[in-house]
Amino acid sequence: MNSSFIYLASQSPRRAHLLELLGIRHQLLLAGADEDAEALEHELPGESPTAYVQRVTARKLDAAVARHQALRLPSAPVLCADTTVALGRTILAKPVDARDAERMLALLSGRTHRVLTAIALQHGKRRHAALSVSHVRFAAVSKSRIAQYVATGEPLGKAGAYAIQGRAAAFVEHISGSHSGIMGLPMFETAQLLRQAGFRL
Repeated sequence: MNSSFIYLASQSPRRAHLLELLGIRHQLLLAGADEDAEALEHELPGESPTAYVQRVTARKLDAAVARHQALRLPSAPVLCADTTVALGRTILAKPVDARDAERMLALLSGRTHRVLTAIALQHGKRRHAALSVSHVRFAAVSKSRIAQYVATGEPLGKAGAYAIQGRAAAFVEHISGSHSGIMGLPMFETAQLLRQAGFRL
């Protein structure tokens, strides 16, 4: 393994922190002002949550690799990830506003949903990918508690309108799967991909 670090093509501080917990040095490789990063997250008609999150992650990695080449940066693996929340086949993306966040949280109240995080690592011409699927059950949450939570601003910018590592943890009755995957970067699967790329973990 010639590289001692990776490029992280994500602006999520949670993903950066989880990489640090694995002992992996990284540099951010973020989209430029001329790139429409949000356009990569548009759903296709009839697309399943699994197909959606894997496709979006692959497209983000394609864009990051092209960005790396255009900037002529030193060679190192590039890591991308995307997380989505699904209730059945319905994808709950990032809420557009507070009212949308309240709508999503009301749907999740008292029910079990899936959190899917796809990761992909480009190492030279080789690409490694993995998918983490977790099940999260919310207790019944009243409209007033949902409104109080949304008023904190935490749900905005989060898939499914909540952050498991934040105040919404008080809504969670049961988790089956990967806590780090729900946060946005499944550490077990990420470590596997990094080992495939030659890192010693």
